[in-house]
Amino acid sequence: MESFLYQASIYLAAAVIAVPIAARLGLGSVLGYLAAGIIIGPLLGLVGAETEDLQHFAEFGVVMMLFLIGLELEPRALWDMRHKLFGLGGMQILLSTLALMGVAIAYGQPWGVGLAIGLTLALSSTAIVLQTLSEKGLMQTSGGRSVFSVLLTQDIAVIPILAFLPLLIVTLPMSITSDGSIARTNGTDHGDDHGGGGHGEAAMSLVDGLPAWGVTLVTIGAVIAVILAGVFLTRPVFRFIHAAHLREMYTALALLIVVSISFLMMLVGLSPALGAFLAGVVLASSEFRHELESDLQPFKGLLLGLFFITVGAGINFALLFADWPALISMAILVITIKGLVLFALAVAFKIKGRDRWLFTLGLAQAGEFGFVLVAFSVGQGVIPTQVAETLLLVVALTMLITPLLFILYELITRRMSDAGAEIEADEIDEEGPVIIAGIGRFGQIVNRLVQGSGFNTVVLDHDMETIALMRRFGFKGFLGDPSRPDILNAAGLDTARVLVVALDDPAVSTRLVAYARKVRPDLHIIARAYDRVHVYKLYQAGANDIVREMFDASLRAGRYALENLGLSDYEAAEAERVFYAHDREAVRELAELWDPNVPTSKNDAYVARAKALEKDLELSLSARQEEPKRA
Repeated sequence: MESFLYQASIYLAAAVIAVPIAARLGLGSVLGYLAAGIIIGPLLGLVGAETEDLQHFAEFGVVMMLFLIGLELEPRALWDMRHKLFGLGGMQILLSTLALMGVAIAYGQPWGVGLAIGLTLALSSTAIVLQTLSEKGLMQTSGGRSVFSVLLTQDIAVIPILAFLPLLIVTLPMSITSDGSIARTNGTDHGDDHGGGGHGEAAMSLVDGLPAWGVTLVTIGAVIAVILAGVFLTRPVFRFIHAAHLREMYTALALLIVVSISFLMMLVGLSPALGAFLAGVVLASSEFRHELESDLQPFKGLLLGLFFITVGAGINFALLFADWPALISMAILVITIKGLVLFALAVAFKIKGRDRWLFTLGLAQAGEFGFVLVAFSVGQGVIPTQVAETLLLVVALTMLITPLLFILYELITRRMSDAGAEIEADEIDEEGPVIIAGIGRFGQIVNRLVQGSGFNTVVLDHDMETIALMRRFGFKGFLGDPSRPDILNAAGLDTARVLVVALDDPAVSTRLVAYARKVRPDLHIIARAYDRVHVYKLYQAGANDIVREMFDASLRAGRYALENLGLSDYEAAEAERVFYAHDREAVRELAELWDPNVPTSKNDAYVARAKALEKDLELSLSARQEEPKRA
């Protein structure tokens, strides 16, 4: 018991310390878990032989992850994305696998091992890439959406890959000895290595001893049973659980669904992950989907984190230090080969400019599923242990290089001209008194109001899909980057009376306001602000009217809250008016005290005045509340 608690404390402490540090450095949680495993394993030697046994337990986190991925993928959504999934994503997996398989064969591996290596390295890091895209605001770009499509295809492809890998066992009648030579392997060795588990599974197998057609029927029956249970049993079972009014019963049911389906798949000789994914897809349109997600997410996160820690702890650093030039060269070779394949696909699918480089560099690494597939391949006897250790190091090294790839992307795109990075702009053949830069959720409301009142607008946006959707509903807009001077001049900046800056990117909108004010000192500029600090930046850049994107909606919500707390409609509206007027004056005052070179929390004059203004607001609102009582 003491040993178990000691090991648990080590693993949890490593995760709690390393992962937040990695997240703060922008490296992502996966690299944090790997680093934690490396520190407590090879570096400090705090964990040892139990790591391998713990890894088998932690692999259940992968099963849960695939169940949750299935919950996110309704059959209809999958069908709508079929062109990018099977086209762009499918071609990436196929071409990368073949190219990497060729390199593995050139290194002297049998073709079956080479194919397993190619499939393993073809997959990219969903966890690292998606987190980085979100942090850098690249998720909604064309390149970001293409990256997401490929990652989604890869996540789905893990299922058939897991089912396919055991078929390669027949291609591996040999293993690599300690001196590097290839020796013939006895087929019974694999069973001996897993004697306990293997015998246990055989004793409970539903297909053991059946003829081939019987195995097929039982397997198909198990899959159909999972589908029918998901469709017809989920609702009554959840109602039964609901009658207990115990929150933990929902968690127990969610775990029971995943565990029982995984066990059924094992009984018929299929991958537990395959059954979990299938069940997730079946339940994706269920009203209990969000309940299942919230119940399983913590377990999935912890088990996956534990899995990555065990992978890091199991990395053979002696092997790395013994031949680090070769291993780093292999990692760079993998990134180069995948990058060439991705670049060719980007050209073929007409991904241009910055998006092409984002697509190429963002997906060039190997991913966390590589650890899963390597562990699974070794367990199935598909890849020799020594090759697997080298492969794990290569996967880990490519993931560690990933932040550098995104830095390289930023360096490349920074040198690119805006014209080369963006799609070709429309020829603007209209002018009007109002130019609206950006036609998202904010800009479209402004445009509808102004046009509905009888004034012409010139709408600019750099997103082709947004402009196309706008035209579909009868509103004219022009495709082009509103921050480019030539686009603005073509839209009639010299003669316009009002410029509405409604862009999503705060930095770009600030630059646009500064440029427009420099060119047209008399122009009235209305700008959308992300937050109060952005208000100050826009104020200094020269905007006349600044609208915080959530301010008015928040005021209305606050008024509704006051009305439902007992205030009359007039009292709530008056409180809203007082707050609005006071806040506008407060922002003007604080904008004069704000210094972009000093953090707001360390600007003593700013903090002191903000506190005083907040006290004034409370007094003003309290006075308004007392007026009806005195009257």
